[in-house]
Amino acid sequence: MQRTQFGEMACSIARTMDVVGEPWSPLIVRNIYIGISRFDQLQQSLGISRKVLAERLRWLTDTGVLERREYSSKPPRYEYALTDKGLELFEVLMVMVRWGDKWLAGAAGPPVFYRHHACGKISHVELRCSECGEPMTARDIDVLPGPGSDPGEVA
Repeated sequence: MQRTQFGEMACSIARTMDVVGEPWSPLIVRNIYIGISRFDQLQQSLGISRKVLAERLRWLTDTGVLERREYSSKPPRYEYALTDKGLELFEVLMVMVRWGDKWLAGAAGPPVFYRHHACGKISHVELRCSECGEPMTARDIDVLPGPGSDPGEVA
């Protein structure tokens, strides 16, 4: 089935969804971030079909989220690593983690914790304004057209 392409829309959310809007992609990025970086490891960890995993890895590599690194030459074997673009994408996933922990974790609580390197404390991501440093939520902002906007769409 051909998936809808959002990459040409004048919308940053749509363009991001074009890269990671398929459900396996964020889980692959998560696993590679935590060190599960080889094809067979990823396949086993996620329970994903080999065909789908190969397609997703190719897409994430082609879009610059991952890079493929050879770790054995006989036979050729590869592992995957996050690029700078992929590491920034993981930051987006950290915001999703916070939402999921708050609204979906239930009585069991969060499945994992995140320890901040700088202070050593268990913490979570918070959105802050890049200009004043104050917390930034959906209730605190207005959406205005930018230089790359489409007159019919703003996001």
